[in-house]
Amino acid sequence: MKWSARLALAFLLMLVAAAPARAEQSLKATIGVLRLSSSAPVFIAQDKGYFRDEGLAIELKFFDAAQPVAVATTAGDVDFGITAFTAGLYNLAGKGTLKVIAGMSRDKPGYPLIGYFASNKAYAAGLKTPKDLAGKRIAVTQVGSSFHYALGLLADKYGFRLSEVKIVPLQSLSNAAAALKGETVDAALLPISTARPLVESDGAKLLGWVGDETPWQVGAVFASPKTLADKALVTKLLAALTRADREYHDVVLATVKDGKAELNDRTRPLLEIIAKYTNLPVEQVVGNCAYVDPDGKLDVKNVDGQIKWLQEQGFVDKGLDADAIIADVYVKRD
Repeated sequence: MKWSARLALAFLLMLVAAAPARAEQSLKATIGVLRLSSSAPVFIAQDKGYFRDEGLAIELKFFDAAQPVAVATTAGDVDFGITAFTAGLYNLAGKGTLKVIAGMSRDKPGYPLIGYFASNKAYAAGLKTPKDLAGKRIAVTQVGSSFHYALGLLADKYGFRLSEVKIVPLQSLSNAAAALKGETVDAALLPISTARPLVESDGAKLLGWVGDETPWQVGAVFASPKTLADKALVTKLLAALTRADREYHDVVLATVKDGKAELNDRTRPLLEIIAKYTNLPVEQVVGNCAYVDPDGKLDVKNVDGQIKWLQEQGFVDKGLDADAIIADVYVKRD
């Protein structure tokens, strides 16, 4: 009995001694992200412990626009950035300070993400559809942002020149929403999560969805060369994200109908996680489920088209293409 007790005590002491060692072995990293449903897999991986399962201790750092995420990643303020493509991101990547390692959100028909919204004054004056945006004063976060690009796609589709539009860069989503409500602009391109309170309080009008008009690859996962040098860290992060991508796709996105996900016993846990990180009621999140490829694939052809369009507008440096900014060892091409 004494021998058994001694063995048990020794085993317990070994477990206690090993616990701190295991904790110290966790790889620490910071992810720069926006509080938008377009990053739903990030929130799921964090809340359900998928990063922890991979031996990662992840901190999320939140921003109010996409471009600052790219800058923070380059500066080393965050290890990974997960947000929309912008001209600034492409220029940084072209200088070798960033590499894309996976896809994230897409604007796709049937999955509301970014919308065209009109002020009440402009709507009353005849701004009723996206094609009516020609000649209007339109708020975006920044020149060369994802919203600016989406507006350019719309101009190409309906045959008006982007120069006919007065672009008003307001640096953040909250500023753009405030300008729309205050009617200092005619319209704005905004994520539905940002604009929904305005629409539901009759402070603005929805004109349509970018995904229905001009589908495209909106967001991605990217990192600096310093972070990419730690292959174990990158591999573990992508494994956790891919696990969350698949779960989000198969559980939530599979139920989306008429732009809304079902709220049931199976979807509720994930929708509540998204609600927690986006600061929205779960009843709103059901109509705000951005599309994400279940395998984290990146539409490289579309990314190349984005770069070429931004180069034509003078926003992105020449001599750059999608292959130059992609870390092929990690990216799954679509």
